Amino acid sequence: MTTVSPTTNNERQTTNKLVASEYFVLFLCLVVFAAFAPFTPDFASSGNLWNIFTACLPLLLLATGQTLVLITGGIDLSVTASIGLSSVVGALVMGGDAGWLRGSPAAMPVAIAAMLATGALVGLFNGACIAWLRMPAFMVTLTTTMFFNGFAVWLAKRNVDAESIYNLPPAFLALGTQAWLAAFLAVVAALGAHLLLARTLLGRWLYAVGHNPRTSLISGVPVGGVTVSAYMLNGAFAAMTAILLTARLETGSPNHGKALLLDVIGAAVIGGTSLFGGKGKVMWTVFGVLFLSLLGNGLNLLNLSDFMITIIKGAVILIAALLDVWRNKFVRGS
Repeated sequence: MTTVSPTTNNERQTTNKLVASEYFVLFLCLVVFAAFAPFTPDFASSGNLWNIFTACLPLLLLATGQTLVLITGGIDLSVTASIGLSSVVGALVMGGDAGWLRGSPAAMPVAIAAMLATGALVGLFNGACIAWLRMPAFMVTLTTTMFFNGFAVWLAKRNVDAESIYNLPPAFLALGTQAWLAAFLAVVAALGAHLLLARTLLGRWLYAVGHNPRTSLISGVPVGGVTVSAYMLNGAFAAMTAILLTARLETGSPNHGKALLLDVIGAAVIGGTSLFGGKGKVMWTVFGVLFLSLLGNGLNLLNLSDFMITIIKGAVILIAALLDVWRNKFVRGS
């Protein structure tokens, strides 16, 4: 008969606690930092760390919105199309030679409102098809990605005969050039999503729908309305991402944000949000965003090609999904 020493039991319990901890991904961030720092001297510099922080703000907004959808058991692949369409709409309102309100003091606030409304309307359309027409979320959002991407390109070319729209107001561009403004917007929005999940009835309903929509419906939860609300909020977060990217790149374009789709789902999954619904926190997503940002920056400093970086990120996201399944089983069986 094999006996297990008390030391081994203590080590196993410590490992279980670490793996099950909400801060496990934060621990992995420290591991990544320690792994890259010796090989890339600039990685640990204050300037590079500041660049990592400012560069991850759009991803933080986008991943926060995606977290709300994933908690309900859905997924939204159309967020990059929402970014592009919102960017074009905002730029057409306030900038370019054909800006509808160019030169007007109301141009910037109206443009921001139009961008937020555009993102929310895309989310409303997605949510309505999923909740009330009973269509699969993957198919709906994949289809709307193609439609709204094409519509954004058509809208830009119809009005300015080009995909990029320039000459945006300096006050709007400050959201991209003044990092503290972008940080304030992203942090406040993420904090608002955290409070929504932790302190409101809608937050409890989001988790309930993700756990079991049929039981939630019997219990009186308006499952359809909750699902639509999640997608509309996600669309609004995509529009906020469009605001930051449009201001940072100083142009309105349907191509903004296209490279973020892999990272946005990856950040949420790496953080611990379940692809099957009912589990997730904004704080976990913050850790996932930080992890992917550190990883991407370190790989860039190693001068790896974009293809290699994409391969490594894809492998990490797949491992994170497998790890989440293993972690739940491992903890329950301990």
